Amino acid sequence: MTSPRTRLALVAALAATTVLAQGAATSRLINIEGAPRGDIRNGPYTFSGNPVKASVSTLRIQAARATLAAPAGTPLSDPRAQGKRTAQFSDNVVVTRGRLTAKGGQLAYSEATGQGVLSVNPSATFVPEDRSNGDTVSISAGQMSLDVDNNLSTSSGNVRLTNGSQSGKAERLIFDEDQELAQLTGSPSLTRAAKGSQKELTITGQEVRARTAEKTLYVRGGVRLVQGTLTTTGDAVYYDDKKNVAYVVGNAVSVDSKTKVTVKAPASGALEQRTDLARVRALNSAYKIPAEQFKLRGEK
Repeated sequence: MTSPRTRLALVAALAATTVLAQGAATSRLINIEGAPRGDIRNGPYTFSGNPVKASVSTLRIQAARATLAAPAGTPLSDPRAQGKRTAQFSDNVVVTRGRLTAKGGQLAYSEATGQGVLSVNPSATFVPEDRSNGDTVSISAGQMSLDVDNNLSTSSGNVRLTNGSQSGKAERLIFDEDQELAQLTGSPSLTRAAKGSQKELTITGQEVRARTAEKTLYVRGGVRLVQGTLTTTGDAVYYDDKKNVAYVVGNAVSVDSKTKVTVKAPASGALEQRTDLARVRALNSAYKIPAEQFKLRGEK
């Protein structure tokens, strides 16, 4: 039999969970400014302006036109429609959140999911906190999804990312705005453009993670670095663009196609590649990649 103290704890836990759920649902409610047209009771409501303005949580939205609708069978004027409504924005859509600005031809938002999906040539820019000492991150894709419950965005389909002299390609990109961290998957690659005497560097693998402010990378899964005549392979690599150094671990091998020199890492060691000097050397001791720095929000 459940004791009174246990029952009280269960009731308190249930109440706390309900409050959290209600808080999340409330933060997903969208507010569209202006006087709407349409069926006042059932909807949908249409808005037009120069521009139409709306807000949901920390997102600010502008567009030429907007439509607000409720699920079939539920009057839009019924309070029970809140949390289930959908909003469609079209023409010159601009979405801002903190240092992020996203643009596209259409935006579809659902209060039920808290997701705003941007389509029709979507693109986004994320400016550095210190604009005098950093590069703007630019993203383009077939589709972008902005989550109002956190500061994460997901881009998919022919994704392109640029960050100063770095440029990336992938089929999917998750960008954590708080950590300034990008995760690229789906045949990802990242290229650091040639600068001065340094040749262009291209890194590929199964997954690329980039800290865009620090200009550091963590790539894993069949890693391949190509720079001039040097090709280095391994299981994973940590690359610091500011320090011009890469550490390749796990069956690491580097081959220079011009000199025919091959450098292999010891079983317990790693390879260090100086990208500014086009030089590779074997390290007898193991190198530990700081993988903890590259975890997305909520990732264990």
